[in-house]
Amino acid sequence: MHVPLKFTNHRIEEYALRVTYRPEEDTGTIIYNLSLIENRDLEFALSVMKEAHRTGITISDRIRVAEAGEEIGGYTVPDGRHAVCTMCSITLDALLLRRGIPLNPIGGGVVEIEARVPRRFTSMILYRDTTLDPLEVLISQETTSILDVMHHGNGSILANIRECHMEAEPLVGTVLDELAAIGFSGVLDVGAPNAPLLGVPVSPQYVGVAMVGGTNAMAAVKEAGKPIVTRALKGLIDIREMGYLEDY
Repeated sequence: MHVPLKFTNHRIEEYALRVTYRPEEDTGTIIYNLSLIENRDLEFALSVMKEAHRTGITISDRIRVAEAGEEIGGYTVPDGRHAVCTMCSITLDALLLRRGIPLNPIGGGVVEIEARVPRRFTSMILYRDTTLDPLEVLISQETTSILDVMHHGNGSILANIRECHMEAEPLVGTVLDELAAIGFSGVLDVGAPNAPLLGVPVSPQYVGVAMVGGTNAMAAVKEAGKPIVTRALKGLIDIREMGYLEDY
């Protein structure tokens, strides 16, 4: 039996509709990314993740670390590895949809940073045109310089962009402020109606919202020369299974 291709924008919509996360109660399911790292590199990876979070290029400080033999969403961690689960930035899209905000996920790409200010997308893969996660592809192509951004404020990081209807702009601001108050970070920029955001055009009567990618920290670990395999949009996980970076 042939399974039809499922483009990434459809995967995002399916996952977003199944997210039940309630930030104010810290309950429900979120979308997560999963990275596999060798046991000997775990402490180093955690130190990079903490620094990335302090720098503001991660979505959240919620993580889960699983040892070999543990199961996560039907996947068993192989011998010699640890699995690190992080919150996927597409969880934001789900939270906006739950508040009744019409939005369209546009794509994922690489954003140029100068003096810690986002300037423009230099690469972009549209969700509607790929069956692969754009950030996974870009990590494999070594297109980022996240460590430079962390240490010097200049370089390039992973990010994604969605567009929300302009009539919902006040509600978008309210939701983002509420999420920031409980530690949900990573908003790069919010555009003006009918105007491009960081060089990416939006549809008429829409505003762009750019977020850092949820896999930035792991991409930084890869930049440091550590072997790592990352799968974005891996699935759904109960937020109660996730700890905090400070716990490790």
